Amino acid sequence: MRAVTYREYGDPSVLTVEDVPEPHAGPGQVRIRVEAASVNPIDWKFRAGYLQQMMPREFPVIPGNDAAGVVDEVGAGVSGTAVGDRVFGLSDIGTTADFTVLTAWAPVPGGWTPEQGAAAGAAAETAIRVLNLLGVGAGSTLLIEGAAGGVGSTAVQIAVARGATVIGTASEGNHDFLRSLGAMPTTYGPGLADRVGALAPGGVDLVFDAVGSGSLPELIKIAPSAGEVVSIADYTAGEHGVRLTAAPEAPAAALAEAAALGTAGSYVPQVAATYRLDQVGEAHTHNQAGHTRGKLIITV
Repeated sequence: MRAVTYREYGDPSVLTVEDVPEPHAGPGQVRIRVEAASVNPIDWKFRAGYLQQMMPREFPVIPGNDAAGVVDEVGAGVSGTAVGDRVFGLSDIGTTADFTVLTAWAPVPGGWTPEQGAAAGAAAETAIRVLNLLGVGAGSTLLIEGAAGGVGSTAVQIAVARGATVIGTASEGNHDFLRSLGAMPTTYGPGLADRVGALAPGGVDLVFDAVGSGSLPELIKIAPSAGEVVSIADYTAGEHGVRLTAAPEAPAAALAEAAALGTAGSYVPQVAATYRLDQVGEAHTHNQAGHTRGKLIITV
């Protein structure tokens, strides 16, 4: 099968498309013929070698951990999913390839494209994990730092669906986009506490740092305490008394919730741009530059 791989750490030029052996579904897994896979910030951080001390990769690496496609193999012990079903989900073996094996998945809602399904996997699991850790629900006032990105825009929609009031930071060019999702926008950077205070005179209950831009000291000032702040990307979080979460905890349940919200029309994955398999280097360059509205998708 065709797959994007890299055999050494480096810039996007180390990414190539080559033929590799096909994977097969094991117990509790399904294999899909990939229609689309997403590019996440963790992908380029792994590729660049930034995380090699904490999480070394075994070469060759196939990047990507979420995708959407059509099931063509069902592993032992799997029920409720059949060959021919279109699903989206998470993989441990890389997804930017003709085939991948999913360890957690859910049906692609009828109103979504395969590209939107691919955009939902890691973003929805991450967003729901953080919202659950924070206890976001009806009556909560939530600040999301980095609300226009793939995870941030997902968290906005799901928090709003839960009945929360959401304030989101983004560049001014993304403010109308955030309003369309149901959030009150503001810019990030110095003076954030004053700007948030003007939008939420009663204060903010909870804070979700979706970007890891070094703003935790300011975010802690806005929250009732550091304990009400959760980050997914700032590895200095513990130094500030902030919780850092990086690993899925209940992925199947999170994907099922995302699919149900998608079916209800409460959650629409945001696709910023699509690339062909042989354009994966361009997609990584785009993702690494930051400030992407929604998710970047590789069509396979």
